[in-house]
Amino acid sequence: MGFGKLLGYVTEDDQVTVKYENQEVIIQVITEEIIRVLVPYWIKYYKSVAIEGNPQVPVDFEVSQTEDHISITTGSVILQLGDDFSFKFMDKFSDELLSSYDGSRTIMGGLSEEALALLIAEGHLFNADQYKNHKVQQLFKLNPEDRFYGTGDKTGFLNKRGYAYENWNSDIPQMHMENMPALYKSIPFIIGKRPGYTYGLFFDNTFHSYMDLGKESTEYFCYGADDGNLDFYFMAGEKMTDIVEHYTYLTGRAPLPQLWTLGYHQCRWGYESAKDIREVATKMRENRIPCETVQYDIDYMDGFRVFTWDEENYEPEGQLIKELAEDGFKAVCIIDPGVKVDEGYFMYDEGMKNDYFARDKDGKVYVNEVWPGDSVFPDFGKEEVRNWWSRSHKKLVDMGIQGIWNDMNEPASFKGPLPLDVQFHVNERETDHSEMHNVYGHFMSKATFEGMKELTGKRPLVITRACYSGSQKYTAVWTGDNQSVWPHLQMLIPQLCNLGISGFPIAGTDIGGFGGDTKPELLMRWIEAAVFSTFFRNHCAKGHRMQEPWHFGEQTVNVYRKYVELHYRFLPYIYDLLFECQLTGLPVMRPLVLHYEDDENTYNLNDEFLVGENMLVAPVVEQGAFKRMVYLPSGAWIDYWTGERHAGGKYIIVDAPIDVLPIFIKEGSIIPMYEPVQYVGEKPYDTLELLVAGDSAWGSHYQDNGEDFRYLEGEYNLYSFTYENGKLETDMLHDNYEKYKEIKVINL
Repeated sequence: MGFGKLLGYVTEDDQVTVKYENQEVIIQVITEEIIRVLVPYWIKYYKSVAIEGNPQVPVDFEVSQTEDHISITTGSVILQLGDDFSFKFMDKFSDELLSSYDGSRTIMGGLSEEALALLIAEGHLFNADQYKNHKVQQLFKLNPEDRFYGTGDKTGFLNKRGYAYENWNSDIPQMHMENMPALYKSIPFIIGKRPGYTYGLFFDNTFHSYMDLGKESTEYFCYGADDGNLDFYFMAGEKMTDIVEHYTYLTGRAPLPQLWTLGYHQCRWGYESAKDIREVATKMRENRIPCETVQYDIDYMDGFRVFTWDEENYEPEGQLIKELAEDGFKAVCIIDPGVKVDEGYFMYDEGMKNDYFARDKDGKVYVNEVWPGDSVFPDFGKEEVRNWWSRSHKKLVDMGIQGIWNDMNEPASFKGPLPLDVQFHVNERETDHSEMHNVYGHFMSKATFEGMKELTGKRPLVITRACYSGSQKYTAVWTGDNQSVWPHLQMLIPQLCNLGISGFPIAGTDIGGFGGDTKPELLMRWIEAAVFSTFFRNHCAKGHRMQEPWHFGEQTVNVYRKYVELHYRFLPYIYDLLFECQLTGLPVMRPLVLHYEDDENTYNLNDEFLVGENMLVAPVVEQGAFKRMVYLPSGAWIDYWTGERHAGGKYIIVDAPIDVLPIFIKEGSIIPMYEPVQYVGEKPYDTLELLVAGDSAWGSHYQDNGEDFRYLEGEYNLYSFTYENGKLETDMLHDNYEKYKEIKVINL
């Protein structure tokens, strides 16, 4: 049944309820640029998981009705609604940005239901559900020049036009190809862009959902979900950066991390003893490769029981951690959600006593198998369960653990997926796994963040594999179990850039690849491509080749050291950009189209990225390539290695031998740098170096203690630098922290 004829509307505060013959639609004016459209098929007063607090601000808007439509007008957006829920979003000049598609959905390729059923029976369609009508569904008109960006770390290229995706957090061990419908995260956010116009859409529905961005049809793009509401936020902006700012205003921005967490991390699923960890740490220092952590994967636990320590293989609790801390190593360990079924084990006993675990439809505690064997699953949607989980980190903190890595929290399980009718809570409301699945990792990360913050008083390092929109408030992310293959190195750039503009500025990939056996050339090119990652970790799997650089010869060690040191050189610039992110939501790694959106050369540029606005990085991601073509957008760009100046707006050919990552600094910019160290905290950062590009330049720099939350109380410095005619002028925009002893200028 359709919506029927438009009957009228009722306005109350910032909400307009539009009445149709068969349905009501709720329009909320969140800000002048953000409009929420809610069709309450399910829960009228749905409390968002992604959006915390009330984002609405007072907005002057007008509502009017003509014979065939209702108009809602703010200073930036006009929304018109007509019969059968036809709608059109326009900018303040009445130019169309987005509208509903009034035709019906067609099965891909014009297939009949019988032909589709035959293909499914033959196993030809991996993703058959994608091509069905959904309980919740909306079609949008697709323009020929529309492009789409965002969607988190979905595979494929930067521009998502022509792809179809699912939002269903999935642990898929097979090789991740460009057409994978789903991975570990569900971030149902897109930026729509065509020449002269841009907008954002965030679909706030945690059930299994689908986004077809022009794969099925050239006439429309489609959103669907298995249940819940049609609940989307439309965002208008003059630029793509405006959309990122609006989206992160809604869903939250990542807090500043501790400075050391931005350094280099070494890990392997396969460090099976204290001896293994100690040897890797020793080799890092012997090879003078800066390193903050040698991380503890699942083997450190006693029988894979979370919040325990294997004293037989990893020595008495805290001993190894304390020993390595004397050489600057911080301890980061993995925690999975599955709690071993084991009477006498404190986590199991406490959880059973207090009814903290999910139950099946018959009311019995649900059991599946993960690493410890038979396991039960905390019901993280309940605040009391999250508080319990938060407190449980005390034992690890008392040992000296400083960071937590959450894994297997899709949730993954070994004896088939959790049934959809397993009983959970979401925001204290009783529900089941069909709604909880995509936010299970989100709630686990929130519990971990709040626990570590309370126990340490420092900015928590939480890393998660699975999450939802808004999780960036609590956790960093990585792209999961990639492989040691060149296509996965190539995928690094669009994945991290799309994650960044989808709200996740602290992100990385497993350098060298998690599965498979990496090669020297691949590892060297990977460390180069990842050098500006905000989560900077080499990680690989048991059963595959060891992946520390010294296993590949002297050349690999030298190149590896060079780029890890380069990462530490640019730590203050990376940190500055994360401070900027507090204000704008903009990430560190950015696609060129974000700042050069009217330059058609950037629309589909998959092998370059910007670091902030002032650095351009063009990694070599092709095996055997020692030259590459680089596109430089408008402006002038200076080669970081040679000092050669290039006019922008054109392609150039650059030399890129195995030890050279092409980097260009935008003329007129000032980039802050530090001397490289073996680890953050080895010595005070009392000297700031300023890399100046050009005869006239400007830049800013943020400085705080890099550890706790005192910056929120104003304990920081904010510098403004101007360089002209060989002289540097410094203005203090905020002055409430110990200043550098020396500031040096390096003219590029």
